[in-house]
Amino acid sequence: MMETNLEIIAYPASAGGTHTRVLEAGKGQETVFFLHGVGARADRWRRNLPVVAAAGYRCMAIDLPGHGFARKGVGFNYSVPGYADFAQTFLNENGIGDCHLVGTSMGAHILSTLCCRNRSRVRSLTLVGATGLFPIGAQARERIAARISDVSREGIGRKLAAVVYDSTLVTEAIREEEWRINNSPGAIDSFRLLAEYFRNGLDGDAVGKGLIAQAAGLKHLIVWGEEDRSVPIDIGRSFAAEMNSSLVSIPRTAHVPYWEAPEAFNATLVRFLGSL
Repeated sequence: MMETNLEIIAYPASAGGTHTRVLEAGKGQETVFFLHGVGARADRWRRNLPVVAAAGYRCMAIDLPGHGFARKGVGFNYSVPGYADFAQTFLNENGIGDCHLVGTSMGAHILSTLCCRNRSRVRSLTLVGATGLFPIGAQARERIAARISDVSREGIGRKLAAVVYDSTLVTEAIREEEWRINNSPGAIDSFRLLAEYFRNGLDGDAVGKGLIAQAAGLKHLIVWGEEDRSVPIDIGRSFAAEMNSSLVSIPRTAHVPYWEAPEAFNATLVRFLGSL
């Protein structure tokens, strides 16, 4: 009988001496590695990890440096390539060979970069509202950088409201927790450096062409919220067409469909993993 009520455990870890936190569920032979986006943390996957684990997988999510309960402040390479280095080091140091990668927003950009660097380590790649597929231009980069830098209560409230379709899902407790974590020691420096990267370096690290070149041999899933305002679904459709693939859209969700509609997202992901 399949276990359906697996608990998540949380514990500190490091990669290359850089502190992070891990959320983990399940003991399957195949690992599914989840990665969050800008301003978020591993907790965003709490509605997904136990369900995917119950389907027979070992599921892990980490906090990226500058986020959540991970290391913050100056001295880290806050860029997509820097984060890809960190993610690969974490996998290496924890004895995880080839695995399934699931990334959202900038997390999708990071894992796509890792995939392009070392395709043989990737069993499959799932992209959710991915950023970094195509260059977006200086004006768009500046707008995003300004949002990253704004960690006021009001700014964080606006960011949370922007990533969901149903704003009533964002409670006062969620807004308060987000504000406290994103204003914890070192966080402001981390977001300042990350904003500088978005202004000056993001487009140079666009990864769409690299993924398209690998499309024929890459097992992949592309998921988008139909009402995504952060990365409009037309970008996902264009990319899927370039990959000679299809896009799974989840209605009545925005930039975080895995969080807004976990049942629909989990069913889609488990079905995809089981088909491989």
